[in-house]
Amino acid sequence: VQLVESGGGLVQAGGSLRLSCAASGRTLSSYAMGWFRQARGKEREFVAGISWNGGSTYYADSLKGRFTISRDNAKNTVYLQMNSLKPEDTAVYYCAAHFPGHTAVTTTNANYWGQGTQVTVSS
Repeated sequence: VQLVESGGGLVQAGGSLRLSCAASGRTLSSYAMGWFRQARGKEREFVAGISWNGGSTYYADSLKGRFTISRDNAKNTVYLQMNSLKPEDTAVYYCAAHFPGHTAVTTTNANYWGQGTQVTVSS
């Protein structure tokens, strides 16, 4: 499976971005998916996750209410809607896939990773 993120860029504080993660090589419909981020000089951290059918979603506590994860299995794509962005959200954002799809994806159990997309929030 190849995962390709897109949608990153430069945005002012308070703005929004929508990240996409498109898969090729295999259908994602049986995988749990997740978004992670890594700021410069920091460890990669969990942002949001979604089960194989979208029935369960989960978020880092600090991001609840601002970020929303969703998926479209027909398009083999996962999304991350980010609102009310803050400078501290600046990071490279990665998507990841984990099988089986009913268990949560983490930094240590992900089967596949994308190459990342840069999000920069200016103050």
